[in-house]
Amino acid sequence: MNFGKWFTVVFCSLSLYAFAAPDFEGELIFPVQDKHVHGSSIVECPNGDLLACWFHGSGERSANDVKVNGARLKKGATEWSPMFEMADTPEFPDCNPVLFMDAQDRLWLFWIVVKANKWEHSLLKYRRAENYQGDGPPQWSWQDVISLPIGDEFPDAIKRGFDELDPPEDLWAEYAPQYSKMIIEAAQDKAKRQSGWMTRIHPAVLPSGRILLPLYSDGFNVSLAAISDDLGETWRPSLPMVGLGPIQPTIVRKKDGTLVAYLRDSGGAPSRAMMSTSNDDGMNWSVARDTDILNPGSSLEVIALKDGRWALVYNDTEDGRYQLALALSDNEGATWKSKRHLERAEKGQGSAFAYPSMIQAKNGKLHLSYSYSVKAGKSIKHVTLDPAWIEQAE
Repeated sequence: MNFGKWFTVVFCSLSLYAFAAPDFEGELIFPVQDKHVHGSSIVECPNGDLLACWFHGSGERSANDVKVNGARLKKGATEWSPMFEMADTPEFPDCNPVLFMDAQDRLWLFWIVVKANKWEHSLLKYRRAENYQGDGPPQWSWQDVISLPIGDEFPDAIKRGFDELDPPEDLWAEYAPQYSKMIIEAAQDKAKRQSGWMTRIHPAVLPSGRILLPLYSDGFNVSLAAISDDLGETWRPSLPMVGLGPIQPTIVRKKDGTLVAYLRDSGGAPSRAMMSTSNDDGMNWSVARDTDILNPGSSLEVIALKDGRWALVYNDTEDGRYQLALALSDNEGATWKSKRHLERAEKGQGSAFAYPSMIQAKNGKLHLSYSYSVKAGKSIKHVTLDPAWIEQAE
């Protein structure tokens, strides 16, 4: 018997048994296998279909066979389609795909092509499609590179941010200058600051129609937003979100117009999600500081629900990705009063559940996709649930 199919049947049976309530369903998009599959993104099409994508190959930036694959879940179906190719640049790794539906119901795919097998040399690309609701992959009508004209305001903002943070850097030597000093000096290099910006999380759309595409740099260990006020025809950069390792931002808007970016912590202790805010629709951002949300150096996503509450999906540990949780806030992130686990495994046993992508569908249900890794292999998992499920006892 095919082990992958057997595992999927057993896994789905156990999932349905464990979550017997009708407001939760979960399944693997494809059977577990031995390739590296990671960094998924999910959207709902106008006809109610779901599209998901992820990067798939022998590794990440160092594996030139990595490409973006996808699959479709037809409205009313219980099984995902066979996977299909979404983007592939021959002999380069294609990573970190992000799907987006714009105000004209056009489908966008943002992703990066990793040049020289280094994150800091990544090229930011996109594809767009109007015909994407049939079988198989979308029919792409346009493709381009997003080049951000990051000017001299960038190094000035980097310096102001570190001056405000005044991080403790007790050790210093002439051959090993301070971390912040090295970042400030690197920001003076126009070539460095205009390359290496990477995707991870869905764009945020403001009431004005402005699109904010969250981006981050592993070269600078900071984040920013690519801003478009013309439905993606042109893009310009915000000023950076400066901090001690704030990357992979997810942006949510408060009712008073304040934008809040929650960020992965790629810095030192404590292992907490970081936060930066903007009061001018995403152009200027405060320095990023730690929150009390646990973060083991892993991606998270926050969205505002139709009823005004916020939903957060994250690894709620300090030391690994062996747990994945959903939390609800009824006060715009001041507190997270309800939490329930999507996945829980024993630490050190080889399981990991990470890099979640989350949307709220037209019917109010939450849909999530995330990397699913167990000893038997790796897949992308999809779950759908009612927000009320989060409030139930585990």
